[in-house]
Amino acid sequence: MSENTNQPTPETQVNHQFFFETQAQYAAPKGALTREKNQRKSLTLYAALAAGAIVGGAVGGGVAVGVYALTTAQAPVVVNNTDSVSWVTGVAAKALPSVVTISVDSASTGGSGSGVFLTKNGYILTNTHVVTLEGATSSASIQVKTTDGHIYDASLVGTDPTNDLAVIKVNAPVEFTPIDWADSSKINVGDSVVALGAPLGLPSSVTSGVVSALDRTIQVADSTPGQDGGSSLQWWNGTGAAPVNLRVIQTDAAINPGNSGGALVNDRGQLIGINVAIATAGSSATQSGNIGVGFAIPSNIAKRIGEEIMKTGKASHALLGALVSDYSAAGQGKGFSSGAEVAKLTAGGAAAEGGLKVGDVVIEFNGKAIASSGELTAAVRLEPANAPAEIVVLRAGKQVTINLTLGDLTNSQ
Repeated sequence: MSENTNQPTPETQVNHQFFFETQAQYAAPKGALTREKNQRKSLTLYAALAAGAIVGGAVGGGVAVGVYALTTAQAPVVVNNTDSVSWVTGVAAKALPSVVTISVDSASTGGSGSGVFLTKNGYILTNTHVVTLEGATSSASIQVKTTDGHIYDASLVGTDPTNDLAVIKVNAPVEFTPIDWADSSKINVGDSVVALGAPLGLPSSVTSGVVSALDRTIQVADSTPGQDGGSSLQWWNGTGAAPVNLRVIQTDAAINPGNSGGALVNDRGQLIGINVAIATAGSSATQSGNIGVGFAIPSNIAKRIGEEIMKTGKASHALLGALVSDYSAAGQGKGFSSGAEVAKLTAGGAAAEGGLKVGDVVIEFNGKAIASSGELTAAVRLEPANAPAEIVVLRAGKQVTINLTLGDLTNSQ
């Protein structure tokens, strides 16, 4: 008897249940739906009055708190036909209240991006290149617009140019909606995803697609102020400061300038990545938009970095203590790489102390394949300082497994 391939797996059953819950949410009786619409109209007017007061100056404490409580839960998800509500609608309804539009201005320039709430009290995670205007400033003026239309001043808590992540803080007597996290180590190629943010300054935009690839390593410009980094939304163009290597999720969900720092979520509305970069077909302005190749920083690393910045104002990073170069068995370092060859060891560093030798070719780091020096650098930088690591190398034609404790990049600088 042949196997019935149409039977849903436990995972698809969960996703279908989420879809049905979403459908039920919007397929309310007409009377109830009408009352909801009327209620929203009154809340919208109330919100507009509150927003005007906030922008104009002081607001009475008790009244402001009440207004915020009424309005912050309203997400701009329009449903015109309840019979055709999709899982994307449900995802947007759940996740958009956690996504913000960020406006950044300095004396000479300005820009916008996106971010996600980490906490109820206003901590927001975004990209370093958003809050530094591509490395142009370390003291920009920052404002945040939430999905209910409120605008708040925000302050910079800290940046991590190594992984292009930053944390800002809104101070207001409001409870915001923090993003719901997923474990990025458990996602698969082909999983459905939704990108949320403000592409080209258009807030609360929603695009959908799939996970195209995992553990992709890309190079973007360094957005540390003063590094002349250029645009981190696109791949490093070979000019300016040395690039930053990032290990990322690839997706075909449309990502455009302004989506940076926004959310890439799964079909449950849970964060799996922070949108960070796109590939383009060319260098001209007309070719700088989405072509279906976008990248996001995995949620597991984003969560660690965000929490460290909230606590200390900065993030820690591991250090291997070795100079490495691309290795190719066929081309002696030219053409396609198949590992990272150790060219030099730092005396007293983690690599030397752990047993790595000059000439070793690293082919695996913490269970992930390594095909180039950039991939090894990105993989090491994902780890916190002094983390344990398992490294597989080719040595004299044999595979050797080395376990060591990584160093601290901060203490070496």
